[in-house]
Amino acid sequence: MTVKVGLISDVHATPAPVREALAIFRREGVDAILCAGDIAGYGTELEQTVALLADSGCRAVLGNHDLWHLNHCDPDLDGAAERYLRSLPSVVKLTMAGKTIYMVHASPPDSLLGGIRLLDERGALIPAQQEGWSDVLRDVSYDVLLVGHTHQLFVERLGHPLVVNPGSTRFNHSCAILHLPELTVRIFPLEGKLPVPAWNWGLEGAAGDGNLGGVK
Repeated sequence: MTVKVGLISDVHATPAPVREALAIFRREGVDAILCAGDIAGYGTELEQTVALLADSGCRAVLGNHDLWHLNHCDPDLDGAAERYLRSLPSVVKLTMAGKTIYMVHASPPDSLLGGIRLLDERGALIPAQQEGWSDVLRDVSYDVLLVGHTHQLFVERLGHPLVVNPGSTRFNHSCAILHLPELTVRIFPLEGKLPVPAWNWGLEGAAGDGNLGGVK
C-alpha cells in the first residue's frame, strides 16, 4: 500500500501558497505533511501561516529565519507563532512504509545554514556538487533526506538517500508529494505559476552557503 507524504518548505510567512498546497494534499489524500523549515521571514503574515500548519497537523523543523525571528522579536512577545516556532526541533526522523525519512532545514546532521545547493542559476545540475554530496551521503542509514533553505527544487539520489528539496512555496511556487515505499516524488505548481528550479541565486549564494558539510 502506497503512503503519501506532502512536502513543503520555506513558506516564509506567506499563507496563500501554503493554503493551496494543503488543499492539494487533501485532494491527493496524503497520510502526513512535512515542512523543512523557514516558516518566518520575508512575508508579513506569520500568525496566519503558523495557524495553517498547526491546524493541518504538519510536522516541521526549525529554519534559520525562524531562529532569527525568535532572537530578534520582543522578548516579552509570547504569541501563538512564537510558541510554535520555539517548539520546533532541528531534526525530525520518522519511518513510514518501511522507509526512513530524515528532515533538516539546510543539511545534516542539524545545520540551519550551509544548505545543499545542486543547481546553477539556470536550474541546471552542477556535477561537482552532485558528486560531492553523493560522497558525503554515501554511508548514511536513512532512505530519504528532506531539506529546504536554498530555494532550489530538486529530487536526486545522492549516495544512499533520495534527497528532496520541494522548493519554497513562496519563491519556487512548488510543493511535492513523496510516495512510499516506491521513493517517487510528484511536483505540484502553486498559484498558477510554473515552478522555479532555482530562485534568488545571487542573494542566496553567499560565501560559505552550499559548501559540502560533514554528516554524523
